[in-house]
Amino acid sequence: MERSAIHRLRKWKEEVNRKPLIIRGARQVGKTWLMQYFGKTCYSNTAYINFENNIRMQNLFQGDMDVQRILTGLQIESGSPIDSGTLLILDEIQEVPRALNSLKYFYENRPELHVLAAGSMLGVALHPDTSFPVGKTEFLNLYPLSFTEFLHAGENHNLLELLESKDFSMITTFRSKYIDLLKQYMFTGGMPEAVLTFLQTKDYSRVREVHDNLLAAYEQDFSKHAPVNVVPRIRLIFHSLPAQLARENRKFIFGLVREGARAREFELALQWLLDSGLLSRIFRVTKPGIPLKAYQDMKAFKVFLVDIGLLGALSGLDPVSLLEGNRVFQEFKGALTEQFVLQQLLTEDNISPYYWSAKKGTAEVDFLIQHKGSIYPIEVKASENLKAKSLQSFSMQFSPDKSVRISMSDYRDDGWLVNLPLYACSLIPPVL
Repeated sequence: MERSAIHRLRKWKEEVNRKPLIIRGARQVGKTWLMQYFGKTCYSNTAYINFENNIRMQNLFQGDMDVQRILTGLQIESGSPIDSGTLLILDEIQEVPRALNSLKYFYENRPELHVLAAGSMLGVALHPDTSFPVGKTEFLNLYPLSFTEFLHAGENHNLLELLESKDFSMITTFRSKYIDLLKQYMFTGGMPEAVLTFLQTKDYSRVREVHDNLLAAYEQDFSKHAPVNVVPRIRLIFHSLPAQLARENRKFIFGLVREGARAREFELALQWLLDSGLLSRIFRVTKPGIPLKAYQDMKAFKVFLVDIGLLGALSGLDPVSLLEGNRVFQEFKGALTEQFVLQQLLTEDNISPYYWSAKKGTAEVDFLIQHKGSIYPIEVKASENLKAKSLQSFSMQFSPDKSVRISMSDYRDDGWLVNLPLYACSLIPPVL
């Protein structure tokens, strides 16, 4: 199951001023597998240490930060020599906060070492009293498999190569194959265990069991890692996601979490879910200026789940939706489709999506991205309806270089507007 993040890791390996690299991502998105696969395929020797429930490592890092002393302990724990040709993997590093701080000393005193760390609850662990080596580490965010990674995992190499060629005439010829695979992905999602189960069994009920088990494990994490008084509010927010996304404009409303709820009551719970990697938040911007972050409206945002398959499970989506034409793309007023597009955008390097809406709510553009010094609006359609009133309103007001519409229709370039079929949304950056 090749992950595109492996290319980023190979590039990191060759960097002259390489820093320890921390992989962030929700539990079960494949961080451990990725690090071990990278070690097996790119290094002659790998030293792997898991810090979860590891008393020996807690004791090791209670002492001073002498790097040689720590390396001696890590060699004993891993059973592997650690030198300049070794990949040192520190898994679930957030379980020992002083180990996180030690990355600073690895960088300063042993820069030749290749140090890779990961943590499922890393964001949650970084509370104010935790020392963190700011400026001494690099980060890589890992998400569930994208649709293109799903194609690769299913050995649909020819279809994947055709997509990458951008030969849209030929791509359109095989649109039915792409749509069938897209339906499978919309239900299965990109969590590695769910993908593997689907590829091995082609049984959607088994896939849904994997989703349900993952959701149950996340609920256990709430109780295990979150403050006791915040856990009930975390659960309320988490289970409100289907209702939030079923709204016409998807803007997150605290009142949907609980009647009469106010932001200040639930902000800590929401932040916990964001820090754990289970949710993604995109902010509204007041204008498409550069950088987009400078124009974000902190009070208006949308919240999406980490994975489209898990969203379907949380919502009770039935597999029969896959069999009825394009119904799966229109569920929750197109919320699944918007979740899909966001999930693909997040896997792109250096792209942070936002959205735009007019002050009076008369128009809204689903996503805005900043790419190569320009701002591009992206509108998502759940069907073949090609009306683009919001895009037209946005274009008349701000004159972007190009606009993108994602729909179930085939590729078309109208100059100011490019229509990409939903299954080809990985081509958004290449066509801009």
